[in-house]
Amino acid sequence: MNQKLKYLLLAGGLMLLLNACHKAELVDISVPVVQAGNTIKSDTLKGSVKGTMLSGKTYYFNSDITINDGDTLLMQSGVKLIALGDGKTAATAPEIFNHGTFISLGTKGQPNYITVKNAADLHTQAAAQNYTNVFQGWWGGMVCTPAAPTAANPTPAGGDVIIKWTHIEFAGSPAGANNETAVYKQGDPRYNIYFGNIKKNFIVEDSWFFGAKDDNIRVVGGKISIMRNTFELCGGAGGEFVNMKSGTVGDLAFNMCIGSATNALKASDSGTSGTQCNVNMYNNTIVNGGYRQTKTGRGGSIDYEAGARGLVYNNLIVNCRFGVRITNDADVANVVYGNQFFYGYSAAIVGQFYASDGIGKGVGVSKSTDVISAIPQQNSPMFYGYDVNKYNFTTNPGPVTANLQPYNLLAVGAANFNLQTASPGINKAKTDFSPLKAVTTTGSFGADVTLPGKDIGAYQEGGNGNLH
Repeated sequence: MNQKLKYLLLAGGLMLLLNACHKAELVDISVPVVQAGNTIKSDTLKGSVKGTMLSGKTYYFNSDITINDGDTLLMQSGVKLIALGDGKTAATAPEIFNHGTFISLGTKGQPNYITVKNAADLHTQAAAQNYTNVFQGWWGGMVCTPAAPTAANPTPAGGDVIIKWTHIEFAGSPAGANNETAVYKQGDPRYNIYFGNIKKNFIVEDSWFFGAKDDNIRVVGGKISIMRNTFELCGGAGGEFVNMKSGTVGDLAFNMCIGSATNALKASDSGTSGTQCNVNMYNNTIVNGGYRQTKTGRGGSIDYEAGARGLVYNNLIVNCRFGVRITNDADVANVVYGNQFFYGYSAAIVGQFYASDGIGKGVGVSKSTDVISAIPQQNSPMFYGYDVNKYNFTTNPGPVTANLQPYNLLAVGAANFNLQTASPGINKAKTDFSPLKAVTTTGSFGADVTLPGKDIGAYQEGGNGNLH
């Protein structure tokens, strides 16, 4: 991180001092209270912000806010941060510009929220399939990059982003004059999170993402660990749950993904960072993805292209427009894969378990360790509480607009994606490989990397996978 971490053992507990590199900030950790600098007393954030948002409090912002280089903004557990805007223009849809360190430490019992004032209504409208409102893009999301150099600070470092047990949703309003053109063109829909700092850490654990208008998360360089999250209903007519570019290195595992517009998880080495995009994707469950993408031949579940590499194991891919897609311009020799579990309702879905515009399909591409079939509706994953045949489209051309997709096909709701004991995915996963563990932050702010599980998908019989 951009702070120096020290651990001091004190009688009665552990205290962590976080000393910002040139701001003399303090973070005191005594279980369970965490504090960064001064507490924020006002319920409205504006301008430059730093310090601690207190547990159980609700805060608002109706204009752009900025975390400056060297500063830290920390959310204790049970905090709600509400963006006030209508999403129609950049001026009426506030954004968080993070040039320092952002930490959201929700817990299972007290999760945090970064959302909009009418979020509850939007979820209700989504259930009624009012998808126009869901994909309005009500606020500007969060952009996390180093600040522009100045005479006083010619080499701003930026900082880490650490998000645990946090709901982030409904970003996507059009970019405006305040946005860097390297991040967004004027009028582009903004993402829930944009992270671009090849030297820093991006940790997202046990969190929920919903309702982004385009990409949910885009990473343009950084050390990442994205573990045990739930991604639902993102992208109106395009966009990935997690879209990774050149300079991105790390692991994505045990994530539950349902209802993406395009791919759930995409790795591409496009860009000029000088560090190859190298991402392991393992033990993810990906359901009903890729059908809203309006461009031909795009979208579905897992995609490696443009020089990207990584390990791809133990993913459960159900009724996605395309299954695993490894294009000819990926670093094909170093995209190592196997032990995927595919299920398709229709022949058209089955025919794209390995995407036809990838390195090929059928014999020689599918692995003997896969759970795969050429017959529709064979090898049901046997979820505890979800009928895979609810997704009963008989053709697979795409696009299928959101208003033709019932809400329960695009969100978890009351479904249970654990596997029954008799599932073909039990004890079929590969476990003899290691995560990259690229994140360098340790201790209370570090990544909690879950090792490969013995069962295919995000949920494990032993309970050590996705915790939602």
